[in-house]
Amino acid sequence: MYAYKYIDSLHDKNVFPSDEAIAGLDVFDEPMPDTPSSPSGILHQLGQFGSAATVAQSGGKYFGFVNGGYFPVLVASKWISDLWDQNSALYVMSPVASKLEEICEKWIVDLLGLPSGTAAGFVSGLSTAIICALAAARNELLLKQNWDVNQDGPFGAPPIRVVLGEQAHSSVFKALSLLGLGRNRVELAPVDDQGRIIPEKLPRIDSNTLLILQAGNVNSGAFDPFEEIFEIAKETGAWVHIDGAFGLWAAASKNKYCLIKGFEQADSWSVDAHKTLNAPYDCGIVLCKRRSALVNSMQASASYIQYSKYRDGMLYTPEMSRRARSIELWATLKFLGKKGVGALVDALCDNARYFAEKLNENGFTVVNDVVFNQVLVKCETDDLTNATLENIQSSGCCWCGGAKWHGQPVIRISVCSWQTTPKDIDE
Repeated sequence: MYAYKYIDSLHDKNVFPSDEAIAGLDVFDEPMPDTPSSPSGILHQLGQFGSAATVAQSGGKYFGFVNGGYFPVLVASKWISDLWDQNSALYVMSPVASKLEEICEKWIVDLLGLPSGTAAGFVSGLSTAIICALAAARNELLLKQNWDVNQDGPFGAPPIRVVLGEQAHSSVFKALSLLGLGRNRVELAPVDDQGRIIPEKLPRIDSNTLLILQAGNVNSGAFDPFEEIFEIAKETGAWVHIDGAFGLWAAASKNKYCLIKGFEQADSWSVDAHKTLNAPYDCGIVLCKRRSALVNSMQASASYIQYSKYRDGMLYTPEMSRRARSIELWATLKFLGKKGVGALVDALCDNARYFAEKLNENGFTVVNDVVFNQVLVKCETDDLTNATLENIQSSGCCWCGGAKWHGQPVIRISVCSWQTTPKDIDE
């Protein structure tokens, strides 16, 4: 009852909860009960007070972070998955989760046009996907220098170089820090006014280099020029990773493929399905051209672990116990199909362009080239930009985030939900 009521009211509710709704959360401040509580009372508390204080990011007017919506059939698939409550670590724990992981891997590799045999690991989100990919890269680069991180650890290992653009995403720096490749050691490549690496200013690349590129700048949506960069890097033996949180799905669109052309030459990729693809949370994907590199970096062994001749999901992820997110990912891919993914990408990009056009007509300045789903906007002064953003966020009509772009505050619009229509943008 509470779930259906929430879905039915999603289009009309405030995008960000009201002060009254947030104050209502005080009902949860209580000592832990000494005795069991009533199931109906628990559901009532969540449905009455919890629902009112949610952010309607699944509706058509949430443009804050790069958070996708969800299709109704995928919510139903998630309900079934939650009821099954499968642990997807091993085939013997869940044959259905194992089979659907295998299918999702095959479908995604085909959809994106990646090399045959590319391995996929299904994790919580992009931050974890990047950690997995960069761990595989670090280990492989050191193995070439006869150093086995799994056996000897990183202390005293030969140095490897890390090269990335000046506007790489914060999750990349987090991953490098966790892997012992701290941010003070990285070499930053200069970028242009849209945040794209400038190929001719790229630091020298060699066989000990981890080069990290970007498919979709988190602010401008811009893509690094992959073809030009691979002309420089392809003969060096460097490991190239592409951070494609929301932009990697451009490979499924005939209209947007020009942005990502050449990306398949990389060694690894990271992407979220819960962004552009509008799959339910949480659903990050790490992709690695060399299956053995990913498996070796995620390795685990113990006498009680029962590996099989089928897919054992924990070989491709840091977690052993984890939910079977492959179930709703399979449902997402099955529901959309290849043409549907391409059409979804195109629709989001079309809406972003329409948003930019309407804002220009209304006296705002769009400061980025709108090439994908991101729009950056400013007013006549910094103070007016900040005040406008504050008013938007408190209005309840829609919700946008803020950022700094070339040192100036901007309003950051991410068009990510399939539910967004031109009518929503007009309003």
